[in-house]
Amino acid sequence: MKKYLLSIVFGGVLLTGCNATKTIGGKSKKESAINVPIATSLDITKAASDLVPVTINPGRFSREAVTYRLPKVVPGTYSVSDFGKYIQDFKAFDYKGTELSVNQLDVNTWIINNAKELDYITYNVNDTYDIEVRGGIGNDTPFSPSGTNIEPNNYVLNLHGFIGYFDSLKNNEYQLDIIAPVNFKKSTALPQLTSQVSKDGSTEVSTYFAPRYFDITDNPMFYGDLSIEEFIVDDIKIVLSVYSPNKVHTAQSFKKTIETMMKAQKVYLGDINSTARYDIYLYLSEMKETSPKGFGALEHHTSTVVVLPEMLPQESLSQSMEDVVSHEFFHIITPLSVHSEDVHYFDYNNPTFSKHLWMYEGVTEYFANLFKVDQGLANEQEFYDAIIGKVNGSLAMDDSMSFTKMSENILDDPYKNQYLNVYQKGALIGMCIDILIREESNGNRGVLSLMKELSHKYGNNKPFNDDTIIEEIITMTYPSIEKFFNTHVIGNTPINYNEFFEKMGLQISDVQKESNYLIVNNAPIVSGSKSEQTIFFTESVSKISFWAEQGVRANDVIKSIDGTVVTLENVNTVMGQVYGWKSGREIDVRLERDGEEIVIKTTLTPSYTISKILQENKNATPAQKELRQAWLKG
Repeated sequence: MKKYLLSIVFGGVLLTGCNATKTIGGKSKKESAINVPIATSLDITKAASDLVPVTINPGRFSREAVTYRLPKVVPGTYSVSDFGKYIQDFKAFDYKGTELSVNQLDVNTWIINNAKELDYITYNVNDTYDIEVRGGIGNDTPFSPSGTNIEPNNYVLNLHGFIGYFDSLKNNEYQLDIIAPVNFKKSTALPQLTSQVSKDGSTEVSTYFAPRYFDITDNPMFYGDLSIEEFIVDDIKIVLSVYSPNKVHTAQSFKKTIETMMKAQKVYLGDINSTARYDIYLYLSEMKETSPKGFGALEHHTSTVVVLPEMLPQESLSQSMEDVVSHEFFHIITPLSVHSEDVHYFDYNNPTFSKHLWMYEGVTEYFANLFKVDQGLANEQEFYDAIIGKVNGSLAMDDSMSFTKMSENILDDPYKNQYLNVYQKGALIGMCIDILIREESNGNRGVLSLMKELSHKYGNNKPFNDDTIIEEIITMTYPSIEKFFNTHVIGNTPINYNEFFEKMGLQISDVQKESNYLIVNNAPIVSGSKSEQTIFFTESVSKISFWAEQGVRANDVIKSIDGTVVTLENVNTVMGQVYGWKSGREIDVRLERDGEEIVIKTTLTPSYTISKILQENKNATPAQKELRQAWLKG
């Protein structure tokens, strides 16, 4: 999963044997003998008031009661989603059409009594996108790329939001019917068995197959008014599907960026096994109050779902796609190939979490940056800028927290509020391990070769032991790696990055750089208070020259911007506009300080901030330069 920076700006930071039997041809068979598909149907032609009807027919049971669940947490996310919250009118029926007794145990769980007579269940599913504004990102509303959308022209079918599982049948096959308007385009990697158009030609029933419930959750779908491009990268078929509500962007407009990037990734990865097909689903948000605002992406084994703002210009969106999709594609290494038992045997309603987010998200994010300079998609200074940005971002978080402890307890306070550090300090941990291995091996090995070795040892179907994997890595590498893990990953001692940069003949310096008007050191200069219902400037406002010159202070409340009253409900949209401000624009900002109104009505001038940059030390030795070359181009 990758939470893109804009989600921070516009979203959460602002608010701070089995007993089951099946009927086949009138004969009852034990599930342990025959795995019969669970017949499932989603009828989007009958969607009304943002509700889609779902029917589940599991066949016959031999027990008195059965349990049906929607996921509390889904793989790739590290927060509670509670998809059961979006289920309405849950009913169970017997073979005579009579309603059976159902008890809802908790928000995600239903107990169906007299299950021997159960024929099918029905319920309606609400989507999550337009509830984000009411529930609020960070308040157990699913992260947008893992969420669902129901609107006339677009359906984001992250199937874990529509289809649940019976405790006793999680490993059964699924047969899924999607009933949709015949003119809808559709995109999914889930194998399609049949397709049938209605007699009047208005609807189409597409029947899909999933080997088990995991494959339901691992294969999202897009339906609706889409643009779709397919192309080949080496031996991988790439399918890019885009929904742009106002048709501002198309799949064609992103094709070159994605194709160039993924070709470079394939070269960088070398002999690491990959998939025959990879799907990219891009939903572009209008940034309205009922639009999704959790920008970023969620990985699956052979696909990723991305949500970004439609309002961004093509160049910015292409850069964002390169950023988030490259991260998600590198997940084919970890956790999709190299992963612990917590990931392999994932429990959707009572999950346990691995200690190794430094690997799953951190090393993945590191690769997503390093491969660009390795493959010539970025120059060395651009890579250094990305690294120093992560240093700054990590220092804004709790830098003295054990990373393994944080990972293992990521759903709990105070650890869950530090999750975004997996993309900052997590990536830097990957960098430090890479540099140490390069140093110890005279540049011949690095963290990529380590991950390849682990991938060959484990792979998709063999998980590692969460408690011993660091010991394995130490055995496979050098004593310096053991010291680093014990001190900075398991331990809580902050990393002195200068020690690592010095090995490469690099140094950190302060320079004045042009900035935008909202972000400094990878963090927004505004925050919000739910209790006070206000949006205000933080201490960081003084670091941006434009606001400092206007006399703006920390804790000044933002009342309106260009005539729009700023509220917790519309702050995402308004700050999205501020993020795009350019020098020369006329602005009208009204603030409140100690009960008095402050008016800033002026023309934007270029703004600057003092930033730390990472650059080459002119006194770097030949040995340092040689090691740096192995690091960047190894």
